[in-house]
Amino acid sequence: MGVPPTRRSRVHLGLPQERRTVVSGCGIPALKRALDVAVATMGLLFALPLWCLIAIAIRLESRGPIFYRQERVGLGRRPFRMYKFRTMVADAERGTGPVWATDGDPRITRLGAILRSTHLDEVPQFLNVLRGEMSIVGPRPERPALVERLAASIPGYEDRCAVLPGITGLAQVRSGYDRSIGTVRRKLRYDRYYIRRRGCLSMDLRIMAATFMVMCQGAFVWRKPTTISPQGVASERET
Repeated sequence: MGVPPTRRSRVHLGLPQERRTVVSGCGIPALKRALDVAVATMGLLFALPLWCLIAIAIRLESRGPIFYRQERVGLGRRPFRMYKFRTMVADAERGTGPVWATDGDPRITRLGAILRSTHLDEVPQFLNVLRGEMSIVGPRPERPALVERLAASIPGYEDRCAVLPGITGLAQVRSGYDRSIGTVRRKLRYDRYYIRRRGCLSMDLRIMAATFMVMCQGAFVWRKPTTISPQGVASERET
């Protein structure tokens, strides 16, 4: 998969290449917030018809709530409730305990597999953005117990809490979902690279564009649930 850009390497994910190692900021926080609000508002408006169809489909396919709400760690390690469409069966962890889920996790519903592959399950997080708890682009938020474990075993993991968590991020478009401690370590390098360049709106826009391409690709590639990876700690989604 490669490594994040350094003085000898450059980022390449369908985005323009970067040669710089540290950027003090080529944007203003207020502008990033304005961009977040604008994108989240437009996203909610355009997704409203699809939102209704997804909600009906979830209700018809399996019992349980339409939305999944879970406590996550945000800016400055402050907890908040993150929203998403439910993609697993109700009480998904009752029979398996805390495990790192894979694309083939049998707890994932058929509709849930499609929502995950297209990332449409994340659409409700536009509400978190409007509430100021998340940004469109940033490190993905994790739940408190997982943050405690990873911060204790991976140096610098807490650096991710220096900025608002995001719906998408450089680590997500470059490295996908968490599968093991190894993937978490790799994604942390991308998160820290992004954090050093926070406020650079051009990078945010390129990551958004890359995310859209990933979503389009995911619309044609998804797997039927079959297996579970028995290692690590899981959340409804690991990224």
